[in-house]
Amino acid sequence: MNMIEYPDISCWDQLIERPADDAQNIEQRVREVIDNVRRRGDEALLACTEAFDKVRLKTLQVTPEEIEAAFKAADPALIEAMTLAAANIGKFHAQQIMATPLLETSPGVRCWQKSVPIEKVGIYVPGGSAPLLSSLLMLAIPAKLAGCGTVVACSPPDRNGGIHPSILAAAKIAGIDTLFKVGGAQAVAAMAYGTESVPQMYKIFGPGNRYVTVAKQQVSLSGVAIDLPAGPSEVAVLADAQADPEFLAWDLLSQAEHGPDSQVMLITDSRTLADGVKGALSAALTDLPRKAIAEKALAESRIILVHTLDEGMEFINRYAPEHLIINTADAADLAGQVRNAGSVFIGPYTPESAGDYASGTNHTLPTNACARAYSGITLESFKKIITFQEIDAGGLRHIGPSIERLAREEGLEAHRKAVAVRLQKG
Repeated sequence: MNMIEYPDISCWDQLIERPADDAQNIEQRVREVIDNVRRRGDEALLACTEAFDKVRLKTLQVTPEEIEAAFKAADPALIEAMTLAAANIGKFHAQQIMATPLLETSPGVRCWQKSVPIEKVGIYVPGGSAPLLSSLLMLAIPAKLAGCGTVVACSPPDRNGGIHPSILAAAKIAGIDTLFKVGGAQAVAAMAYGTESVPQMYKIFGPGNRYVTVAKQQVSLSGVAIDLPAGPSEVAVLADAQADPEFLAWDLLSQAEHGPDSQVMLITDSRTLADGVKGALSAALTDLPRKAIAEKALAESRIILVHTLDEGMEFINRYAPEHLIINTADAADLAGQVRNAGSVFIGPYTPESAGDYASGTNHTLPTNACARAYSGITLESFKKIITFQEIDAGGLRHIGPSIERLAREEGLEAHRKAVAVRLQKG
């Protein structure tokens, strides 16, 4: 990792830039895949699967027997771990159910809102080098809690034509029985527009590579809702001299191993700690299975040496990380200064891995500085808000003249008359 010592605030915007990619080339390729799926449906999905996943399928949908067999064959310790994670995810999201009371904004004018489940939601689950069964749990469980009527999942098949068994076992635990063996941009297109096999969904959730991310962005332009802007994974760690360098090294690597385009940041006021973390990283990388991936990510990552931790927090709020770990003596106090972050991990015994898997919070979070304006996934992400109002004659007499004046100012006469005629006849 490159160390930047005491950078002036004028340099911060340059330091918080994420790794660039060949977006234009990706966008064109994704557009071609989406157009192909819209025109040819299942035929295009099968052709894309053969071309990209190197397997020829006869059918796209996972059978109930495949799900059941994967669940029964799974390691009991894995089932136990997934069950614990599912329980905590369920507890955390269940308490997010909001009740909105009726409000009388003026005499005789009553307003309220109702949270209504999105009828059809699709979940994308990466299944390549890292089968993200945790993402299925994180998205399927709140979707079910929210009351979504149809929940389907798509995940790429392996060379044998099956979805990774741990993903199927997670689907069983989460209560999802409609899965399709399709990945990449073609899966997003299928859920967005529907094919002979894959039903059309109203909102699409889930992480993915650059092609999946661009596909979600493109289908959103035609009215299909998506969860949030997402890109490569990232973490910022704020630490002081009391932190354990080995803890921090593994925290940084837990994001770096996601992909070569991931980015990690260590912000500290201690040069001694920074040097210690660099040494711990070298030692930890020695036997890391995804060493090559992590090393590429670390090459685009930075250690920022700051004068004070308060200055470090200001830098972090400018960076707006997906994940923020605060491992300092006064971590709880510094957490109160957070304005921009997807999810915050406080103290030495709160690794980001906990939020990825089993603490209960959702790990689907905004990246690429989108945490400045976006939240991570919550129960309400699977719902929509419908507002209601009911006005009696007295209420309309009370606010009607104001409505008429405002409509007249905007030059919208029919708006004014819709009120005036009621006041005249009431």
